[in-house]
Amino acid sequence: MVALPGGPFQMGSAAFYPDETPVHERVVAPFEIDEHPVTNRRFAEFVEATGYVTVAEEPLDAAEFPHLDEDERAPGAMVFTPTRGPVDLRDFRQWWRWMPGARWSEPFGPGSTVDDRLDHPVVQVAFRDASAFAAWSDARLPTEAEWEYAARGGLDGALFAWGDEPRPDGRLMVNQWQGRFPYRNDGAEGWVGTSPVGSFPPNGYGLFDMTGNTWEWTTSPYTPRHLRPGEAPPSPGGRPNLFGPADETPAPRVLKGGSHLCSPEYCLRYRPAARSPQSDDTAMTHIGFRIAR
Repeated sequence: MVALPGGPFQMGSAAFYPDETPVHERVVAPFEIDEHPVTNRRFAEFVEATGYVTVAEEPLDAAEFPHLDEDERAPGAMVFTPTRGPVDLRDFRQWWRWMPGARWSEPFGPGSTVDDRLDHPVVQVAFRDASAFAAWSDARLPTEAEWEYAARGGLDGALFAWGDEPRPDGRLMVNQWQGRFPYRNDGAEGWVGTSPVGSFPPNGYGLFDMTGNTWEWTTSPYTPRHLRPGEAPPSPGGRPNLFGPADETPAPRVLKGGSHLCSPEYCLRYRPAARSPQSDDTAMTHIGFRIAR
């Protein structure tokens, strides 16, 4: 882990997406955070030591999904599938599909493997899985404010984790989609999909993959804009209906950092200020995590 001093910083951005506003001052206490995302190797050690079973390895609860048949409630997770050509980018269902049998050790479904990707970030982990690993490691997941403070690397207000230029001196600084989304990916420095942690330059705090590669879980509930310190959150009835009825569905969690699927034409979110809502119980091929304490 890397020890960070904490202190005040400007959180958010007014230049991109509405949920990143308003820009405001936050103060974080000193903390430590992983140098890079948790890898398949580290997660395998956790599973071997504890016998832990991830959310994706359990069938869907019949009480929560009564409209699904038993075979439709089989264990599985969401898998990115490139399209054959250009599609309407407003409909993400064209490149995401539910894959029975997909899990952290077989992220793309039965027959896939991580044996040749042990130094890549672990994916197909839901919030509960990331939290369990953190507890086993005598740590926790970071808050959104801690995560963004760490990602900025001391560059308060910069657009990217390394500064304001997308490619300083022409260098690719992050694992992001190269080509035409979602059907042609030319690879980031040769990597299509996730890349080994540390493949791209660290930020000013010596942290790798704070943006790009995989989205990362935080403990913070998602709201459609930033709440200033001391501001009360909206009532459940006023929460945006993102994942189901407001009185039945918990608020989604904040993901940070963007991923290898982020393309400027669709998702310019490989930035410290970027954020995305995610249901706690959903595992996907572009979501990982790192721990803090």
